[in-house]
Amino acid sequence: MMKQMFMLASAFLMTSAVTIRADQTIEMFRDYVNFSTYNAGIIRPDQLSRDIIDSVVLIDTRSTEEFEFLTIPGAINIEWRDIFDKIEHIPTDKTVILFCNTGALSAQATFGLRTLGYENVLMLLGGFDHLLDSPSYTDIN
Repeated sequence: MMKQMFMLASAFLMTSAVTIRADQTIEMFRDYVNFSTYNAGIIRPDQLSRDIIDSVVLIDTRSTEEFEFLTIPGAINIEWRDIFDKIEHIPTDKTVILFCNTGALSAQATFGLRTLGYENVLMLLGGFDHLLDSPSYTDIN
């Protein structure tokens, strides 16, 4: 009987802890969404110039193979799934631009970082594919 009560109490405590963390996470996301502007965390390819490229940290969130094949000069590679495992590589003292092929995966990483307080992190709207089609790409190379 004592063992069953212990198991029941343990299950209750674990469930309560998960609920509290989920509530805190929801509140954090709600705060971010409620106080963000429509275009917060976004930079368009036409906004990129050589001066901007030289003053930011570019993180290519695509696979290592894609990064090695072609990337924005000066970019470093941290795959989008690894961003939070390598968060110590994300500077807080300068602008950081994340990009992937289309912007979908880097948007997820950007949203996560921004909800954690990394307001200096932006994602490249339309991703690397959109940049390649943009006149900005020839300007930054």
